[in-house]
Amino acid sequence: MADRGTVPLRLHQLPDQCWATVSDVMVPPNGADRDLVLRLVELGFVPGERVRIVAEGFHGREPMAVRVGHTTFALRRHEASFILVEPHP
Repeated sequence: MADRGTVPLRLHQLPDQCWATVSDVMVPPNGADRDLVLRLVELGFVPGERVRIVAEGFHGREPMAVRVGHTTFALRRHEASFILVEPHP
């Protein structure tokens, strides 16, 4: 998907209410975070899926409410950092 000329961001860097498409889910080297990433994929954070941050905690803090497909999930910034997205123009 990188052929659209957009620079991928980590999901936690995406501005509120901006739609994006998941381009990749990074697999971390440590076991605990690998299990976390597997869970994110099971929830639907997969390449090609549309996402957006619909709300953040007070003053941009945690948790973040992230819409993926037709479902909204609460994620910590650490969790969202494993998901690479390409913002829509």
